[in-house]
Amino acid sequence: MAIVLWSFMAGTVRIVSEGFGATLGSALIYTFGGILLLIFRRPAPLKQFPRKYLIGGGLLFVFYESSISLSLGLASTDTSSVEVSLVNYLWPTMMVLLAAGVSHRKHAVLKVLPGAIVATAGVVLAVGGNSGLDWHAAAAHIAENPLPYVLAFLGAFAWSIYAVFTPAWSKGVDGTSVFFPCVAVALWIIHFASGQGMPAQMPSFKSWLFVAITAVVIAGGYACWGYGILHGSMERLAIASYATPVLSTGASAALLGLALSVPFWLGALLVAAGSVLNYLVSARK
Repeated sequence: MAIVLWSFMAGTVRIVSEGFGATLGSALIYTFGGILLLIFRRPAPLKQFPRKYLIGGGLLFVFYESSISLSLGLASTDTSSVEVSLVNYLWPTMMVLLAAGVSHRKHAVLKVLPGAIVATAGVVLAVGGNSGLDWHAAAAHIAENPLPYVLAFLGAFAWSIYAVFTPAWSKGVDGTSVFFPCVAVALWIIHFASGQGMPAQMPSFKSWLFVAITAVVIAGGYACWGYGILHGSMERLAIASYATPVLSTGASAALLGLALSVPFWLGALLVAAGSVLNYLVSARK
């Protein structure tokens, strides 16, 4: 459910940002989402949270969300935004490798590496190919403006650490409903620190409606993901997470009226093939 809900995230966030701007739109989304989580998924008292999880997990959660928001906001063009998104989508691969690394299985990382490479190549082809990604132009963009790419990479790494180590750190306590409002606070600080105020004109009803829809999509996704990483198999969740960028690209194309290219479908097949390879490896005792 988290992966399905997150697939609508990129398209709906894009619609919100057209009405409110990138930073204000993100701040509003996480504010509404945080309120929804506090109402419908009330967190445990803070005294029940292990200190390592409350501080370490909270910082990783907030850093990931803030870095992704900042990286997309700092991307100078739509093409750069696609490139930054591709860097962010390294988190499923990082999760697979990290989960294998901490599994204590012999040569676990080497065993999942072929599937990880195939699936990652599929993500690049599906997301980048559908957007007409030019690798020479991408290298030039990174050289001209490296900060958003670095933030996206660090954010992806932070999220993989959070997801893999939360079961051990949290002792069964889910901090999603605590960390989410903290992200909203961080995004409001980023918004006003950037010198941007409120829109000159009142955004349309459609923009406000999509703030609510996106808040439900993102907050709901994180609530499902938080439950999943505490109660499910981390290795299989990591493998399933490869579907996120592919479904996200497909949903964005549907929401924004874009056509899906042949590279997208080839990339989707590679993602499926890599995921099956890793599933077969994880299923072996």
